[in-house]
Amino acid sequence: MKNKSKIIVRQIGLLLLYSMAISGALWLSYELRFDFNPEPEVMVHFGLILACMIGLKLVLLLVFGQFGSLLSYFGVQDLARIFLALLSASGIALVVWFFKAVSYAPPRAVILTDLMLSFLVLCAIRMGFRLLREGYFDGDGDSDGDDGGQYRQIGIIGAGDVGASLVKDLLVRRGLRMKPVAFFDDDRGKWKTSIHGVPVVGAPEIIPEFLRKAKLDEAIIAMPSASGKRLNEIVQLLTRVGIKSEIVPSYEQLVTGKVSVSRVRPVEVEDLLGREEVSLDSAAIRKFIEGRVVMVTGAGGSIGSELSRQIARYNPSRLLMLDQAEPSLFVIEQEMIEAGMGALVQPLVADVLDQPRMSYLFKRFKPEVIFHAAAHKHVYLMERQPAEAIHNNSIGTRLLAQMAATHGVTAFVMISTDKAINPTSIMGASKRLAEVHLQALQANNHTATKFIAVRFGNVLGSSGSVIPIFKKQIAAGGPVTVTHADVTRYFMTIPEASGLVMQASVLGKGGEIFVLDMGQPVKIVDLARQMIELSGFKVGEDIEIKFTGLKPGEKLYEELQHLDEHHLPTEHPRIMRFVPGNDARESSAKAITEIEGALYKVSNNELKALLQKVVSEYTPFFD
Repeated sequence: MKNKSKIIVRQIGLLLLYSMAISGALWLSYELRFDFNPEPEVMVHFGLILACMIGLKLVLLLVFGQFGSLLSYFGVQDLARIFLALLSASGIALVVWFFKAVSYAPPRAVILTDLMLSFLVLCAIRMGFRLLREGYFDGDGDSDGDDGGQYRQIGIIGAGDVGASLVKDLLVRRGLRMKPVAFFDDDRGKWKTSIHGVPVVGAPEIIPEFLRKAKLDEAIIAMPSASGKRLNEIVQLLTRVGIKSEIVPSYEQLVTGKVSVSRVRPVEVEDLLGREEVSLDSAAIRKFIEGRVVMVTGAGGSIGSELSRQIARYNPSRLLMLDQAEPSLFVIEQEMIEAGMGALVQPLVADVLDQPRMSYLFKRFKPEVIFHAAAHKHVYLMERQPAEAIHNNSIGTRLLAQMAATHGVTAFVMISTDKAINPTSIMGASKRLAEVHLQALQANNHTATKFIAVRFGNVLGSSGSVIPIFKKQIAAGGPVTVTHADVTRYFMTIPEASGLVMQASVLGKGGEIFVLDMGQPVKIVDLARQMIELSGFKVGEDIEIKFTGLKPGEKLYEELQHLDEHHLPTEHPRIMRFVPGNDARESSAKAITEIEGALYKVSNNELKALLQKVVSEYTPFFD
């Protein structure tokens, strides 16, 4: 009831304000037409004309939706609607004048002048309320002091659509206390121009020269499509001159409306390692997933949760999210519910090694496609307990894949790793053995199930990867620990890896090992140095980098293929297919008879030696 009263009061106020503006515009139109000295006989019918014009214009403004909009929110659409409403009113008045329908119709000049004045006055009123709301009359807009109540001087790097939207947003949201003072852009054609009153002064490389003549408190990078290499160059430049850098959200976040362009954030190392956007055959992926029951094991993990998000967009009939870690499964379930997918997803707490439980789930839910992301993945942790790595990664995969074939699953896609290539760790060797089991199952397969493995390197920001560890070490004041000065790793983003896994599942015919294009390897020491600098510290002065030596099972660098594998292209430029040079059935059978029975009966070294006999390319580390 209270809200209804407020609306009525607002509408009455708006009615009176518009009526006063229309009256003033019509009166001034008469004054201008007759040189501010209208004859009495001219004005004899002014009151009647005024009443008619006010009524007509108010009705048309109502028709064009100008009584339902808030006064202080005024944009191009409102401007156009006000003009159309007033133009319609003036058009009706001209028709009355032309046909002489009434003897007291206003002169043509008055009608046309009234149109222009009414439009200007109403727009001025709306714009005034908007400026009042946005704080343009606070009196401190030009302040450039250093205290918290004054404006920070902001440089915008990137004078494209995103940069322009950012400046517009900052000018509107004056409560952010950020004043854009200059654009910097690589495009020479934009130099010496201005956007929303902010000059484009040159390329980012002139920032040191610009600082000699002006002040910058902060720089915001508004280049969501820029390469990681270019972002790296800009961030290093800003770091050298002591300017704090932030970045706008990604294109995906902006387009989906998750965040606004002014929701800037600190530059992360993930931005500097950014890769080109992956092009996916969405139609083929949708055809593969839509209407099917899809199971994701390890759904609470980094890859499993992202796979679940992406799969849900392709409209499966049911998404089974399976994980033995109940807390992480709860997190992704809540995210899906908040995204409006609660009716689609089915969280399942289960261990893939629990055969009775898994058999029940297959009979109950009848999965048609399985993405197997559940695995033990931490190299050094698994190196000290090889039985668990083999039990979960190798035997768990074999048992789940056999169950998939028994229940007529269409496709079984295992998430593998580049550490399975010529492995030196038990984790890598256990994943390689899992690949062998899948290839053997494919060779012996008499069902329609196709078995596929997809390899890729480290994913940025996943649990246990170097980036979260480095962040924690930097927050603690260092040192940042790196195993070796020359160690390199391949990195991918989690969404990129997950998207390409789904693409590979479409390409697979069965028995293939797909390898994702992982770009160029990154030196871990360079990664550590970048993260320290992005945090506002200096390497060696504020935070040290300490070399600890390679741990057992670790490599200096990752490889791309086994010696007995042949690399073949696929229909997708970012996905390669490897065809093994030997039959996997003998190795798989040998592993089942010689390793699985001895799993918890022999020492770690003996177990590694048994695994080496099956995975001949494995070079184990013996205690």
